[in-house]
Amino acid sequence: MNEFGKGLDYAGMIMDILLLKDRYPFLEVGSIGRSVEDRDIPVIRIGVGAKHIHFNGAFHANEWITTSLLIRFIHDYAQAYAHGNSVHGVDAKQLFDRISLWIVPMVNPDGVELVLSKQQEPHLQQLLEWNGGSTDFSGWKANVRGVDLNDQFPANWELERARRQVANPASRDYSGTSPLSEPEARAMEAFTRERDFSLVIAFHTQGEEIYWNYNDYEPVESESIAERFAQVSGYRAVKLTGSDAGYKDWFIQEFRRPGFTVEVGVGSNPLPYSQLGDMYGKASKIMVEALNL
Repeated sequence: MNEFGKGLDYAGMIMDILLLKDRYPFLEVGSIGRSVEDRDIPVIRIGVGAKHIHFNGAFHANEWITTSLLIRFIHDYAQAYAHGNSVHGVDAKQLFDRISLWIVPMVNPDGVELVLSKQQEPHLQQLLEWNGGSTDFSGWKANVRGVDLNDQFPANWELERARRQVANPASRDYSGTSPLSEPEARAMEAFTRERDFSLVIAFHTQGEEIYWNYNDYEPVESESIAERFAQVSGYRAVKLTGSDAGYKDWFIQEFRRPGFTVEVGVGSNPLPYSQLGDMYGKASKIMVEALNL
């Protein structure tokens, strides 16, 4: 376990990114946009290759541990490259030269802050109402406008909204007033269109499952790639039905390329930080496998 990925909140993530950039100047750090509460949504690029791949985490506020997972991977990959080493048995320099990996570690920074009890005015009173009057926001998945960011994408959005049957802002499962109504979702959509990603993975919690399909829009190789991810991690590749409007769904539908949702860890969200070591050991193998396809 390294010292990175311990800062679970937004400030801790930003500090880790700055430290990583200082230690490994070959990393590129930027922003894909800003959240409802005007926080930057950082992106880190590692590698210079012509093939572009994307990982993201913390679409859902109470899945903040996925941010730590991704920050830790950036460190381990960068360290391996800097020292001429391998990462999970694969030469880091070979990956770095062949692949450009773009990581958005925290899609929903305002929601993460809320779950970690760092919410301030002006939204608190409204959020309390949406949370049934409770000050316990540990189960909150949405952004600070009560919109589930992974139900925001134009891939049968209307079907998902009807299935959810949540008509107003809430802690989870409210799809918003329209696709891409939220700045975080719009930022992800625009960022994805700007890059020629050959593959994307959205990291969520929990269940140790890999979802690889969407309405038969996925390319033929998606299932075999998911099986490779399952083999290295011990996770289960699952053909999912009855789910729409997610980032992975939209990416597959829009680009007809492999897109995956990886559900890391086991238990009830938010998963405890004590799971990070075991979770990282498995999920990082999926990340390396994705880079080494």
